[in-house]
Amino acid sequence: MGVVRSLTRRAAARCPHPAVGRAYPARVSGENDAPEVVASVGPLDAVVVLLREFLHRAGALRAVAVVEGEPGEEPAVVDVRRLQPTEVEVGGRVVLLPHAIELDLAPPAEVPAVRQMAPFEVDAEAGQIAAPPGAVAHLAAAVRDLADLLGGRNVAMVQVETSDPDAPLAITARAGRTDALVLALGEEEFEMDPGWPDPPPAG
Repeated sequence: MGVVRSLTRRAAARCPHPAVGRAYPARVSGENDAPEVVASVGPLDAVVVLLREFLHRAGALRAVAVVEGEPGEEPAVVDVRRLQPTEVEVGGRVVLLPHAIELDLAPPAEVPAVRQMAPFEVDAEAGQIAAPPGAVAHLAAAVRDLADLLGGRNVAMVQVETSDPDAPLAITARAGRTDALVLALGEEEFEMDPGWPDPPPAG
């Protein structure tokens, strides 16, 4: 039996994770600045492998990581999409990794536990999600664990299908668990209660 979750705390106009805001929705390149296709993104290859594995296990549309750079540098954005090239923005440069390219890395030693679920029924205007009990919390906890694996103050965003093609569900989390998670249905963003998706302590 499905449970309807109403999202009521709309996030502020400024996304709490600005670099994710740049990655969502997708950037559009001009005709004359097509990204270079590469076979490796160096140290970020490990992030690509982790996001790919999570995306496949979750059946997600998209998995994005925002990774802190060196002092004074903008963060890198790694954007993995289902059956699409991986887009990496680092140091003001955007490159593409072909979808099927094999990177010279072992599978990640740890990947958050996540299960695939049927698309949630949503009403984006009402801010409502109809899903099996605990399903949204399960996915949110997995995204939070993914952010923690990225470490530092890095950010993970995962996007999954819903009943509305124009309103996929996106979940954003920052490593360290000090920031509330943000859910988005299409363009509408909702900040969750602090501590969610953990159950409240027994009283």
